[in-house]
Amino acid sequence: MKKIILSIALAGSITCVWAQQNPTAMKYAGIISPDLAKKHLSIIASDAYEGRETGKPGAEKAAHYIADEFKSLGLQPIVNGSYFFDVPLTENSLNATFAVGGKTFANGDSFYAVQPSTDRTLNTSEIVFVGYGTEAEIGNTDLTGKIVLWINEDKAADGKPQGTSFRGSEARAAITKNLMSKNPAMILAANSEIAGVLTKYKNYILAPRLTIKKEDTKPVETKPAVFWITNEVAEELVKSGGKTFEQLKTDGGAVQTIKADVKLSYNSVKKDVKAVDVLGFLPGSDPKLKDEVLVISAHYDHIGLLPEGTKGDRVNNGADDDGSGTTGIMTIARAFSKAKKDGHGPRRSILFLGNVGEEKGLLGSEYYTDHPVIPLANTIADLNIDMIGRVGYEYKGKADSANYVYVIGSGMLSTDLHNVGEKANKTYTNMVLDYKYDDPKDPNDFYHRSDHYNFAKHGVPIIFYFNGEHADYHGVGDEVSKINFPLLAKRAQLAFYTAWDLVNADNRPVVDGKKEEGSK
Repeated sequence: MKKIILSIALAGSITCVWAQQNPTAMKYAGIISPDLAKKHLSIIASDAYEGRETGKPGAEKAAHYIADEFKSLGLQPIVNGSYFFDVPLTENSLNATFAVGGKTFANGDSFYAVQPSTDRTLNTSEIVFVGYGTEAEIGNTDLTGKIVLWINEDKAADGKPQGTSFRGSEARAAITKNLMSKNPAMILAANSEIAGVLTKYKNYILAPRLTIKKEDTKPVETKPAVFWITNEVAEELVKSGGKTFEQLKTDGGAVQTIKADVKLSYNSVKKDVKAVDVLGFLPGSDPKLKDEVLVISAHYDHIGLLPEGTKGDRVNNGADDDGSGTTGIMTIARAFSKAKKDGHGPRRSILFLGNVGEEKGLLGSEYYTDHPVIPLANTIADLNIDMIGRVGYEYKGKADSANYVYVIGSGMLSTDLHNVGEKANKTYTNMVLDYKYDDPKDPNDFYHRSDHYNFAKHGVPIIFYFNGEHADYHGVGDEVSKINFPLLAKRAQLAFYTAWDLVNADNRPVVDGKKEEGSK
């Protein structure tokens, strides 16, 4: 949903449209330069950092680089005298085998498995086809202990486009939850896009999964495993029923039991992994406000190396994702630290937060927000920067290609925060603020895909700055040479000006929106 912001006076206790420029803020924003950005990014996104994969030497090297920069700027180490906040992780490797009618399918070629909670071996002579998984289709069908085949696409409805993306939809998330509640032994989720996804992302998909290490010894809740399967596998599963999988889809997905000789097993191997968030703290100058903190965050991890034996370039440098955001927070930190040294320090405190494990499931930010060093009640907002160095698909060749940024989440929890961001842009940077993806229900689901979400789910207002995906997203082509450094600097300056207003305002942004249902 794209929001159109008119150039008229907006309501809000801490905003106005035609604000006078603050020469002090402009002086320090000038520190955020293309040259400074290039200096940092050319190091952390170099081949020497090996794609900064969480738990690997490259990520550790990046963490030390960021910490050294924070130290040189005079930011305080607030984690028991350290800049490093330990994020205890577990690496989960999955072994999975899958055969139908004696035909063996390979993990990563024809299916991939979502990490199950327990190991299991299943042998069966039948499956239950549940169509599109709606309650109207399933009715009173007993799925307990059964292997379930599900069309993981939206069912066509009058007046509504049929969603087929493998990423799913809100309706399919509800269907998955409902299917899980019926205690099947296994869910086989068939989607027409899976074959293409496996071709492009096989190595990434098969990589061991990282999770936050469990802190208790309570028994693990047993949940059905989910195998995401190609249409080829689905066709093999249903062929004894006399109709092809495509015919069953066309028929509307009537629930039925189908004879199928299925043998599958999965087991996991676990080991501890060392990882850290990097925290640099700039204390506020106002005795009445310094206990309140603004978080400025970016994730410094990326997806690492392609497997040994790969021809050509193996390094996923992650210059844009998210070397650009990490560079952004380091340059913003330099601007604020210089202002403080010159006697113009922020009234509120600022926490510069380099998150680890974002590419593995927002792990570093999840662990931080569940174990905050500074109480979340004292956290006024999170400005999260994830990919600000490139031009996305939709702006290629457009007049605004070097003067835009996608803004996500700014008004979901706080109208005040949204207005501060708008004011900062109108007063200083005059960029196109594109709200196309500013919707939790957008099929791209960007609102839930970066570290800001772990703050938002706790009720902390957020702004997510993003340039959109491009052809080199999660690929070896995401190189420093392709970064638009003037654009990166301008987007970082927008975040700086927004932060400047937030930390120096008399009042923190009022939370007048609602957390998503199910958030903490």
